[in-house]
Amino acid sequence: MGIVRREGRRRPGNTVIADGGYRGTGLVIPHRREKGQAQLSAWKEEHNASHRKVRARVEHTFARMKTWKIMRDCHLKGEGVHHTMLGIARLHNLTLAG
Repeated sequence: MGIVRREGRRRPGNTVIADGGYRGTGLVIPHRREKGQAQLSAWKEEHNASHRKVRARVEHTFARMKTWKIMRDCHLKGEGVHHTMLGIARLHNLTLAG
């Protein structure tokens, strides 16, 4: 899974998942039934289930970070959130590296 840059461009080779609001953008979105179609095929249902699980983890992470005071404080600054997120990600990676 990749990150969409602020300009809306993707990094080559990264897969970016999104919700149904990004139809026609080339991002990976959930499958929808066509008009008149009773149900999705089994593989599409399986793909949607996987998609939901990944998106839920990401959305829960964002929700948790929004409660942090550092995120609330820098939210008022233009690039503050971006730089704060980079710092948090680097600290997290350092923690994982041991």
